[in-house]
Amino acid sequence: MEDEITAFEGEQRWDPAKVGAHWQQELERAQRYFKSWHDRCVKIEKIYLDQQSDQTSAAKRRFPMLWANTAVLQPAVYARVPQPVVERRFKDADPVARIASELVERNLAYAGDEADLDSIMRAVRDDFLLCARGTVWLRYEADFEPLDMGVAPSDPRADGLSGEIGGPSLEVIADERVCIDYVHWSDFLHSPARRWKDVTWVARRVPMTDEEMEKRFGREAMASGAAQAAASGRGASQSERAENEGKTHVWEIWCKGENYTVWIAEGSPVALEVSEPPLELAHFWPCPRPAYGTVSTSSLIPVPDYVYYQQQCDEIDLLTKRINKLTDQLRLKVFYPSGDGAISPAIEKAMRPENDMVMVPIPEWAAFTDKGGSKAVVTLPIDEVQKVIVACMAARKQLIEDVYQITGISDIVRGDTQASETATAQRIKSQWGSIRIRDRQAELARFARDIIRLAGEIICDQFQPETLMLVSGIKLPTMAQKQQVEMQMQQMQMAAQQTAMRAEQMGQPAQSSPEMAPPELPPQLQQMMGQPTIDEVVQLLRNDSIRGFQIEIETDSTIEPDEDAEKQRRMEFVQMVGGFMQQAGAMAQQSPMLVPVMVETLLFAARGFRAGRQLESMLEQVGGQLSQAASAPKPEPQPSPAEMLKLKTAEVKAGAEQRKAELGVAQAEIEHRAVVEQARGEMAAQALQQIQAQPGYQ
Repeated sequence: MEDEITAFEGEQRWDPAKVGAHWQQELERAQRYFKSWHDRCVKIEKIYLDQQSDQTSAAKRRFPMLWANTAVLQPAVYARVPQPVVERRFKDADPVARIASELVERNLAYAGDEADLDSIMRAVRDDFLLCARGTVWLRYEADFEPLDMGVAPSDPRADGLSGEIGGPSLEVIADERVCIDYVHWSDFLHSPARRWKDVTWVARRVPMTDEEMEKRFGREAMASGAAQAAASGRGASQSERAENEGKTHVWEIWCKGENYTVWIAEGSPVALEVSEPPLELAHFWPCPRPAYGTVSTSSLIPVPDYVYYQQQCDEIDLLTKRINKLTDQLRLKVFYPSGDGAISPAIEKAMRPENDMVMVPIPEWAAFTDKGGSKAVVTLPIDEVQKVIVACMAARKQLIEDVYQITGISDIVRGDTQASETATAQRIKSQWGSIRIRDRQAELARFARDIIRLAGEIICDQFQPETLMLVSGIKLPTMAQKQQVEMQMQQMQMAAQQTAMRAEQMGQPAQSSPEMAPPELPPQLQQMMGQPTIDEVVQLLRNDSIRGFQIEIETDSTIEPDEDAEKQRRMEFVQMVGGFMQQAGAMAQQSPMLVPVMVETLLFAARGFRAGRQLESMLEQVGGQLSQAASAPKPEPQPSPAEMLKLKTAEVKAGAEQRKAELGVAQAEIEHRAVVEQARGEMAAQALQQIQAQPGYQ
């Protein structure tokens, strides 16, 4: 393939003629490789649809063993549409990963409903049971509308611009979706390989009208003669030619080794289109690994189940034809005497199979009685025929039992229970009946999971943020909106601080007016600030490595669920939460420090239930509030009105006593001062008298 790729001005361009010739050879080689399996599947499909020959005559009747077995296995291996389950891989408290999981899961559920995934899975199931291989093909589609020049697109990588900036043909994505196409078993090819990981290219055949080809590839593709080369429908059956009349078979090929895709019409030597893959998928292929039946480690050519009991079915058909022929001979044949004539024509007439009850005249009755007809009226003996029919039916029944043993239908039938049996006996029979088909159930469940994962990868890589939120119904703020709210909060805080500073300068208390109180956001804005932004979610989804580490995409069971078991699981969850909260409430009152531990224990238990994921966000919010309330200091208990009255009376009494004591202290101080002054006066008078009494004083 290296000579088919030429470098031109730093870009890789492919020669359509060389690429077309190469891929025509590859397709023919793969068709030869799968020819024996293809021919075998065509015959099996005719047997299943009872299209082999005219079945009106008794000699051509068949026992519909293949249809009966398939009808039993169909609801056993697949019974309902798979529902996507997107979970955090490690179930930790990561709000961005939780919101991203919810967004992707809702988008996947909508994509499955729009693509009618149930009918696609049923078609794959039928191919899986009849031909041992079934597959689908996924693609991304988008509708565009003219771009309003006054509004810029939100996601530059998803603008879908088809012209230069400012040109007249600017377009933006208006709608986008994931398409899941069923691929018939005869329309899918891949390179010969032993294992799926060794496959180098895959291809599917798409019938397209001239209008579709012109819209998809342009007029040049129509003029290249590709349509005329493929319109002949070589190798197609009469019904296929009638169905695809006027259509061209075009092969879409994805080559993993060279990392490019090819569109080529069947029988055309020139490729219609050669380009890089339109989707960047983790495993490159736009289709999951097919749902395989019986395959060996030597090749990926499957073996249909019908092959293993085809000989028994042929013997059953042979015995059925024989029984039908003998049954036609179980008619009442009566002989009676007649006039002259030979006996042979009368006996021959009686033995004709179209005569249900015949009265045959015997011309030569004496000759007839000589041969054994001693009575006036003689019937043809049919006991021996009846014995042969009974023996044939017994042999056919044994062959049917052999087929049941080969296919495992007997185990499914053995799993049927009766109302009079115990619950243990019914459970054992149910488990035993599903042993033989458990691998088939697991294979279809794996196939459904791969479809969901591919669709989820396309959604994560291609969908715009607006589409993710519109389909899921989850509204998230953008980073710009969150920053704007934060700026408003900062401005409000700055205004409150300035008001408080002016109040302090004026000598007023800091909280004397409502304007000085700290700003509070409306409930809607508070909820917005507590949510992750759509930009953070999209960044997680766009990053392949981080997405693989934090998000896991699965599906629930594709077999019919037990409604009682589902109700039981829900009741167990409700009982678990109710019992835990009752015990935790009593412990929280005694030891408030254990509230955070109890909250984490409740979240750990709730994340193990499917129903708990829907309540996880609410449980986290309530748990956070409880933990914060438990860690906050407890306010002093408010006294009752009677206690307040007593306290007020005691305060008044204490104040009165204090004032009384203060008055007593002041009066005592005054009296003390008077006593001191009086003592000082007396001491001064005594001193004066002593001085006057001394000699020489005049």
